Amino acid sequence: MRFPGKSAWLGLSLAVIALDQLSKSFVASHMQVYQTIHVLPVFNVALLHNTGAAFSMLAGQPGWQRWFFVVLALVIAGLIVTWLVRLPANTSRWMAAGLALVAGGAVGNVWDRLVNGYVVDFLQFHWAGWFFPAFNVADSAITVGAVLLLLDGLFLQRRSAAVK
Repeated sequence: MRFPGKSAWLGLSLAVIALDQLSKSFVASHMQVYQTIHVLPVFNVALLHNTGAAFSMLAGQPGWQRWFFVVLALVIAGLIVTWLVRLPANTSRWMAAGLALVAGGAVGNVWDRLVNGYVVDFLQFHWAGWFFPAFNVADSAITVGAVLLLLDGLFLQRRSAAVK
């Protein structure tokens, strides 16, 4: 099977950005900040504004973290897109998809920081009174992309090296 063109992988990144921004816009236009809608016994839609990083780390800082995370994410996304564009045609689809997902997710959250000064989070899982930190589509794409990159690096690359 032929390796999808680089534009397909960049298209995946753009699709992540679009889905992320559309979902955040929809939730923000239909809910108030801190409003929670109970969907399932273990899942809520809860509109939150995160000025920090993952799990709201550094959220209590006076504002420097906004620009730090913007610059960091733009640099990382730029490096990943450059890497993605330079991938040889025989590269694993898992690696290319992982890179595209991470880049799209990073840009989705950067967009929020630039436009709003915070990241919109709204997906919230909980169990027995314990609440996992809320997240969004961009965070999900980053997580799935990282898992794909790990799987590719740990298993798929070893298998292709063993075949040679």
